[in-house]
Amino acid sequence: MINYRKVNNLTGWVLFLIASLVYLLTIEETASFWDPGEFIAVAYKLQVPHPPGAPFFLLIYRMFSFFALGDPLEIAFWMNAGSALFSGFTILFLFWSITLLGRKLFKLEKDKESKGHTIALMGAGIIGSLVYTFSDSFWFSAVESEVYAMSSFFTAIVIWAFLKWDVIENPKDENRYMIFIAYLVGLSIGVHLLNLVTLPALALVVYFKKYKNPNLKGAIVAFLLGGVALVAINNIIIPGLPSLAGSMEIFFVNSIGLPFGSGIIFFIVLFLGGLIAAVIYSIKQEKVILNTVLLSLTFILIGYGSYSLIIIRSNANPPINENAPKDIISFVSYLKREQYGYRPLMHGQYFTAEVQEQKEGDPVYAKGDDKYEIVDYEMVTEYDPEKTTILPRIYSTQAQHKRLYRQKLGLREGEEPTFGDNIAFMLDHQLGHMYWRYFLWNFSGRESDITDAPWMGITNAFEDYPDFIENNKAHNNYLMLPLLLGLIGLLFQAKYDTKSFWLTTMLFLMMGVVLVLYLNSPPVEPRERDYIYVGSFYAFAIWIGMGVLAIAHGLAKLNKNFAVASIMATLIAFPVPVLMASQNYDDHDRSDRYFSVDSARNFLASCEENAILFTGGDNDTFPLWYVQEVEGFRTDVRVIVLSYFDTDWYVEQMTRPINKSAALPFSLEKKNFKRGTNDILFVNDRQGLEMISIKEYLRLLKNESDLLKVKSGYTNTIYQVPSRNLILEVDSAEVIQKGVVPEGMENLTVNHMNLRVKGNYLTKGNLMLLDLIATNNWERPIYFNNTSLSSISLDLSNHVVMEGLTYRLLPVQKPENVDEFVNTDLAYKNVTENFAYRGMNNPDNYFDEEYRRFTSNHRSMFNSLTNALIMEDKLDMAADIQKLSMDKFPNEAIPYDLSSGQSVPSLFELGEDDMALDIIEVLSKRAFEMLQFYQEKNRAMDREVMYSLEMMRFFVPLLQERGYDELATEIQNNLDKVMGTSASPRGILQNRK
Repeated sequence: MINYRKVNNLTGWVLFLIASLVYLLTIEETASFWDPGEFIAVAYKLQVPHPPGAPFFLLIYRMFSFFALGDPLEIAFWMNAGSALFSGFTILFLFWSITLLGRKLFKLEKDKESKGHTIALMGAGIIGSLVYTFSDSFWFSAVESEVYAMSSFFTAIVIWAFLKWDVIENPKDENRYMIFIAYLVGLSIGVHLLNLVTLPALALVVYFKKYKNPNLKGAIVAFLLGGVALVAINNIIIPGLPSLAGSMEIFFVNSIGLPFGSGIIFFIVLFLGGLIAAVIYSIKQEKVILNTVLLSLTFILIGYGSYSLIIIRSNANPPINENAPKDIISFVSYLKREQYGYRPLMHGQYFTAEVQEQKEGDPVYAKGDDKYEIVDYEMVTEYDPEKTTILPRIYSTQAQHKRLYRQKLGLREGEEPTFGDNIAFMLDHQLGHMYWRYFLWNFSGRESDITDAPWMGITNAFEDYPDFIENNKAHNNYLMLPLLLGLIGLLFQAKYDTKSFWLTTMLFLMMGVVLVLYLNSPPVEPRERDYIYVGSFYAFAIWIGMGVLAIAHGLAKLNKNFAVASIMATLIAFPVPVLMASQNYDDHDRSDRYFSVDSARNFLASCEENAILFTGGDNDTFPLWYVQEVEGFRTDVRVIVLSYFDTDWYVEQMTRPINKSAALPFSLEKKNFKRGTNDILFVNDRQGLEMISIKEYLRLLKNESDLLKVKSGYTNTIYQVPSRNLILEVDSAEVIQKGVVPEGMENLTVNHMNLRVKGNYLTKGNLMLLDLIATNNWERPIYFNNTSLSSISLDLSNHVVMEGLTYRLLPVQKPENVDEFVNTDLAYKNVTENFAYRGMNNPDNYFDEEYRRFTSNHRSMFNSLTNALIMEDKLDMAADIQKLSMDKFPNEAIPYDLSSGQSVPSLFELGEDDMALDIIEVLSKRAFEMLQFYQEKNRAMDREVMYSLEMMRFFVPLLQERGYDELATEIQNNLDKVMGTSASPRGILQNRK
């Protein structure tokens, strides 16, 4: 007779090995784009990541770094391997959860499993687990050092533990298991809060077990009580206890005059004393339920205690110390993610609502010299009550979001939205586009990895796609087979095990639809967010397992042999995960990809020694943190995140030396840049004052001169910029003597620079940039990447010189006959000798949209350098650059893009007609195919396709000039068919003067 327990355990571990092996074979060998670069860097040195932090994650992944045996180039690999293993454990517990639910469905008693039941349950667990193993979103998180792999593990083990608790008969063992579950929940807080979303659904497990005659009313009450537990942990324990401790601390220090920390100590003694007394009371009075609840709370707090790491490490002043949560006040702000603002949930404004009043709310405290000082006030914004609604979904007042709301809802400019529009946006975009599309990506198919790509179904298998989509490695179609199998399992579980069906349904909805409503996404996100909803997809994988049981059950009615029917059902369903694995492997295999790190190295390699480099968004910054903090590359360069420069804690960090980078010089003091001071400085051009010296302005601001003060109704003093023309005086002879000005540019040196304000105000970050430029006095080179240069409110365009991927601020004036000022010799040396391009010319590698975007940045830089070299008549060097671009980023590996098209005129000028014609033919064929495809699908034209078509019109006369009349005529005829004769390039191509 088959020993069910041994078979169940062995099969689960085999699946763990299969999943882990697949993930280990496909992990990225270095830091991926987005958050992994940050997480690897902060885990390696136990630093402080972005709010709300993930301290337990950092501790565990720090341990994985030990397997690198001191080799910094192997640290990322081993941390990524940690995600692969945690994902393998997720599959293990998914398998055991499916078999536990299958036992309930068949109402099997312990040790009375038949051979047929054993085979059926193993088949269900295998198919459900393997489908999830090879699902798109889960596989994505399984091969990188992000919190979602470890978070999925905690979700899986907590669900399994509740199901295991359900079959325990001894009340004493039940209580022990419940405390174990509470401990897991507490630990998960130090990874990610998604695990908490399962609690309302899992409360049904307790209700269905403890009440023999459950009903709808009782189930709703149990679900709501689970919601209470969720709110208690998420809103009371996590931020509430530190907030209460902070209030006591302020009272004890400010009101009573006791030293710092006295309020914290009093709170800890009071709270822990009360908790211990309550536990002792429950033991003496033999109140079992109360004792279990109190011990569960205690173990949640023990798990939550991992957050002490954040405060401890923040006070050690590590290089990465985001928000600097050194004391209880800043720690509470860190936990509440206050820097990210808020999204209204139950009541709020429409995007057209006008602000009626802005007033100061509760005070914001910060630690001072001898007490906590009020540094700012929370701003309370009141909107026109006629333009507010319940369940606000179209709420954002950002200009870009307003435009997108109107576009998606079909509202004309000036037309007011209705509550119906509000709900339509929720159903169509937030639920439809931001959840159900992702759901179908995982269980039906995905057209490509292009942003906003739709899902695919059975009918799509017979469609003709353009080569650009057909050849996209993320063009995956599962013929809806996983979806159909899951729907069969859903109906089967609903019929034969109603209680478990409602449990699975609530898990599915809580980690999917309900999460969508809670997040209340704006109309555009920085990237696709499918990885957030893997918990919901996990629940659907359970139904896929139930689908196998349904097929076995149906076949058994035909042949009367349940064992044979179970084998047949497993074999019938087995092609589903095989199909998913075959479709998904090529676009989830991240081995031999290094450009996320190489591009970061290229940014740093573009800088002179001891430089200061300003960066923009996550992918401009996190990979740089990784290569500096982990690989130790160019730690002499001080990387400054421009958006962080608007905060006092970040400016203060810049005043300290970090690694090999000396402290930055500022003339302004802490009082001038602390929170609530000089957050915004409005430009107010005074009559008769055409310009003002930057150094003089900084002196007035430092001294808090009345000349700069603005009358306002706010408590904090507001200062202004009296002229948008800010002049920086330059000692031209000195900068030439010191070698600041590159050789050959001496005649372009100026004695003053106008750093003109482009908008109507300066932020604190731009103010501190001004201070840094003035106070630095050309001692350290200052650089900008393209993102930061375009983001600042100061016009530096006439005074920056490209030296590779970065732009160096110099006391020179850009010549009038150039579009982009380039130090050609230095840029050429950097590009050809100092840059890395590992694996980018391998067509077998998978390069997703982010990789293609950074490749486009490099190609664009190559073009700028090529154009500059041509203008200087360095034609051989220009040709070398274009050949290097083609060699390192061939079309076979990285498809030609708009930057490739921009190189065509230069290639013709260099006599490289074959390369130019190849680019034109590839881009024109793709553009026309994609346009025809979009027209057939009645879809809005992709932005890049539109630009490519416009680029083709620019190429027509260019081809005619070179004598390629046949190709020019072909392109013109195609353009006339699809665009008419009125289209224009819209400045897509830069014309050299």
